[in-house]
Amino acid sequence: MAQTLAETIKEITRKHLEENNGIILGQCLSAVGWVNNTVPDTKNIIELPMTDIAGAGIAAGLAITGRRPIFVIRFQDFMFLNSSTLVNYTAKAKEIFNISVPVFIRALATEGNGTGPVHSAVLHSIFMHMPGFKVCSPMTPGEYTQVWDEFMKSDGPIYVSEHRKSFNQTDEIPDIISPDADITIYGISTARFSAIQAIETLKQEGIKCNFVNILWLKPLDLTEKLTMPLMKSGIGLVVDTDFEIAGASQSIAYELMKKTNKYVEALGAEDRSVGTAQRYENGTPSPEKIITKIKELIEIRKNSNCG
Repeated sequence: MAQTLAETIKEITRKHLEENNGIILGQCLSAVGWVNNTVPDTKNIIELPMTDIAGAGIAAGLAITGRRPIFVIRFQDFMFLNSSTLVNYTAKAKEIFNISVPVFIRALATEGNGTGPVHSAVLHSIFMHMPGFKVCSPMTPGEYTQVWDEFMKSDGPIYVSEHRKSFNQTDEIPDIISPDADITIYGISTARFSAIQAIETLKQEGIKCNFVNILWLKPLDLTEKLTMPLMKSGIGLVVDTDFEIAGASQSIAYELMKKTNKYVEALGAEDRSVGTAQRYENGTPSPEKIITKIKELIEIRKNSNCG
């Protein structure tokens, strides 16, 4: 039977700890299900009572000694506490001091079910802004393996934006390309799942959509694989789980427009705070919201010279 994403993460981690003398550290790793069953019960585990500035500093020190640490942040909101050392030393050390500080930053996210204002954010956009980071959002076993292989070849930190909603994923997510598509949708993080649902619904209404997965947010390699579907459809939409304002979706939409001279918009989490009550939830755009946006963009195209 195929491995889930969670099982893949666990196996990659086990091999790193047992065979590479690697190390993993984070807040209470063995508590509450071993981080959604992604951390193995083996050697070279450092349990931290808290995850704050100290944890990031320890991870940086371990990286300098060659241990290639996996630094686990249970909720991405906690990255605000951890970001100082990661941003101001780990990411800068190679360029400024010629010191390699390879840290594999596992930043987990969740949303909904009353998780509340400090447990519900996806924040990969912030780390795209800062020099020295590679930033990605793997949602499948194959993608995670690709990210890990890149980390083992690299000499700097990688910010891995994870989402618990993807941990049961076993299949890879193929791109969907149609020669006569009405629009091209680019999906990031768990917005990929919502976008695919939206595309299936629209297909029944006679609206054809290309769908392109985006794994690496930074560096963003605008290959023909990413640009050609947009060139043919003439209009695009980048959908993300992170906040839309000044976020990955807007940044990538801009880069796609600049590269192709086609019209592209962005859709992400709304610019409002999250609360514990259901009415205050603010996460991945729903399939219904994506459908509404797609229809709006197609209408814009019909009434203008876009594409």
